[in-house]
Amino acid sequence: MADSGTSTASSAKSSPRSSARRRTRPWLRILVGGTTGILLLAVICAAAGVLWLRSVTKASLPQLDGDPHISGLSAPVMVRRDAHGVPHIQAATQDDLFVAQGYVTAQDRLWQMDSFRRNANGDLAEVLGSRLILHDKVKRVMGFRRIAQRMYAHLSPEQRRYFDDYARGVNLFIEQHQDSLPEEFRILGYKPKPWSGADSMSVATMMVDMLDTQWDIKRSRAEIAAKLNNPKLEAQLYPVGSWRDRPPTGDILDLTQPQPAPPSSDDDEDDDRTRAALDGPFVHSVELSKLRAALGRSDCDGCALGSNNWVVSGKHTASGKPLLANDMHLSLTEPNIWFMADLQAPGYHVAGVTLPGMPTVIAGHNEHIAWGFTALFADVQDLYRERLDGKGNYQAADGSWKPLLVEHEVIPVRGGSDVKLDVESTEHGPLLTPIFSKDPQVVALKWNLFDPNLNAVPLYAMNVAQNWAEFSAALGTWDFPAQNVVYADDQGHIAYHAVGSLPMRPGGLAGKLIQDAQHEWQGYIPFDALPSAFDPPSGFLATANGRVTTEKSAYPITLEWESPYRIERIYKLLQGRDHLTPKDMLAVQTDIYSEVDQELAHRFAYAIDHSDKPDDRLRKAADVMRSWDGRLTTDSAAASLVDQARIALWSLILEPKLGKLSEDYRWGEKDFAEEEIVMHGDPDWLPPGYKNWDAVLTEAVRRGMQRGDAPADITKWTYGSWHVVDIEHPLAPFLPLLSRIAGTGRQPLSGDTTTVKQVGVTLGPSQRFTMDWSNIDGSTENIVLGESGNPYSPYFRDQWNDWYNGTTFALPFTQAAVAANTRHTLRLLP
Repeated sequence: MADSGTSTASSAKSSPRSSARRRTRPWLRILVGGTTGILLLAVICAAAGVLWLRSVTKASLPQLDGDPHISGLSAPVMVRRDAHGVPHIQAATQDDLFVAQGYVTAQDRLWQMDSFRRNANGDLAEVLGSRLILHDKVKRVMGFRRIAQRMYAHLSPEQRRYFDDYARGVNLFIEQHQDSLPEEFRILGYKPKPWSGADSMSVATMMVDMLDTQWDIKRSRAEIAAKLNNPKLEAQLYPVGSWRDRPPTGDILDLTQPQPAPPSSDDDEDDDRTRAALDGPFVHSVELSKLRAALGRSDCDGCALGSNNWVVSGKHTASGKPLLANDMHLSLTEPNIWFMADLQAPGYHVAGVTLPGMPTVIAGHNEHIAWGFTALFADVQDLYRERLDGKGNYQAADGSWKPLLVEHEVIPVRGGSDVKLDVESTEHGPLLTPIFSKDPQVVALKWNLFDPNLNAVPLYAMNVAQNWAEFSAALGTWDFPAQNVVYADDQGHIAYHAVGSLPMRPGGLAGKLIQDAQHEWQGYIPFDALPSAFDPPSGFLATANGRVTTEKSAYPITLEWESPYRIERIYKLLQGRDHLTPKDMLAVQTDIYSEVDQELAHRFAYAIDHSDKPDDRLRKAADVMRSWDGRLTTDSAAASLVDQARIALWSLILEPKLGKLSEDYRWGEKDFAEEEIVMHGDPDWLPPGYKNWDAVLTEAVRRGMQRGDAPADITKWTYGSWHVVDIEHPLAPFLPLLSRIAGTGRQPLSGDTTTVKQVGVTLGPSQRFTMDWSNIDGSTENIVLGESGNPYSPYFRDQWNDWYNGTTFALPFTQAAVAANTRHTLRLLP
């Protein structure tokens, strides 16, 4: 013991540093122990949070069986849910039917409905905080709440009654479930306000905004055009149609006709304000990328919304009856944007997809007709330069001065102060100043949605139509959004019609990007003058957001179509074939071959072969691309090489000419523009420092391979390792805890934006529908995840595997089929 003590004392004397260490050990123990305790507490809190979230989520699961009483019904309503939780609602009257539709939709999607309403009305910051202020400002400037109220007020008494019925059903559910509302309300600490018919119209305006907005592209194009100062290069960046187009009218495109000239990007030379706008800050006073992010619009390449639809007459099908297929490409959300339903009452039996918050069925079929949509991408917006006198007046088109119309808006902000906003409008529409406050140019937005004379929502008339005459009469009153509609019926007819109130412009569409009083609209294109077809000799009609007009068309519709590759591929796969079946329709919907990607793969390989100093990795890349079959499978290395090279190529050719503006280049036919520039090898696009296009394309491949996830062995760079789908709950960015119980996670995804299966990280087919008039109960439909918005429901994600793997299932329609597939029965009693 003495030796031990001596040793210790000796050690202490000989090593003061050791003594210091010994003196600090209690503090280290406290620090380490405290840190461990904090970490343990964090783990416990996280676990408790998960348990609490699980508890409240399970408590809000809807009642699927039993006999609940709800007031306002005239008779019991039967709600049978099938194997996928799809409600088949049968009521004694149509009023009872729409009350039940509102109630049942709220069971599965109430928080989504409220978020749709808040999205449209600019009320998201009230529950989500200051990061949504810009979003809400834009929505308040657009005035969607006022538009919704106007549209609701203009409904016919019959239509208004059904909207009110639906709202009553939603409110009955809210009243009965104050203690078991969906978990999102509990998490955010608020309760939903009562629903109204005008709220349903707000949801409708959200869809119009999603599908009919081009003004941000027009703004960016104006500055890009000014920067280029070269009409030829501008026309190449912004092509209008292509030689690959397949108009559904069957008209042959005359490729000898000149393309429409690009809109002029400059205005009167003596207007100093306009010159300043083009020479100074225009778009970048608020970056469009930030604006798109605030509005929930993806800023990625090729993430434009779109869709496919087609009809095949009985002479080309195995059954002798028509087939109709439709897959609408929208943002992939959790839950899905659509809610499937089968609605039946005397004089009304319709099944398909509904929009949560809206009565009736959007796309689907009744006992005699079926229909499907794609976006037309018609140009229904214009930007107008306005002259103000600084005293609250603007100069009208007739030269007189009129007072600005002013709406005073207040945006509540969670955890912050209210934001006050004065929205000023001219006869054209709202001034965009609150969004682009630093712009030297005062610009107003004109939109057919702002026209107080346009209010038609003919969904009910479409739902109950029994033939083409009745259906087309309903379509003739459709105002917005602009759509391509295909049709097939049980009598063997097929048809197509473009719909929407589309403006007529005195100078056509080749006018100025920023308009003035000399370019006022002159009414709307007559419905009968819009592209259409009925029982064409080919027995086939299809659209995929591409060009539907030709040089023979009486009225131009737009300068911006989507790229033609999907529609071209659909025609190649179906036209001229016989004995087609529903299985063939699904095979086309899930097709992942890209002709343009394969074509460019060969061009990239050729460039590498002819470049000055290709290294071994580049040579291997060339071999991989040269042998590729053009299918964008998740295990394809060639698909990775081509897609990444194409992305890198845009930077190579645009940044030298546009600088930072290159980030704002968006165009529906962007892919076609790239194909034409590459295949024609225009020297005007050749970047500085490159002697020929082979050098440029080789460098694009090299840069594409510099992605951080590209392996050394380029043959192992699988497409699915980086091209993924990731569907998450909309609150996940605010509350990552939700990702534990909701969301798909990152999943490898085949296809791209040039394949019939058009997909992106957050974009894809929101549903897949095939109508088979030889077997109405064999018609198929599925959405992305499932009917329920509750992660603990068996119907929350039960459709995911079908969507992801390209399979589907039947949607029962007849009484016998519904009875055979019933899994739950809920009787709503008066």
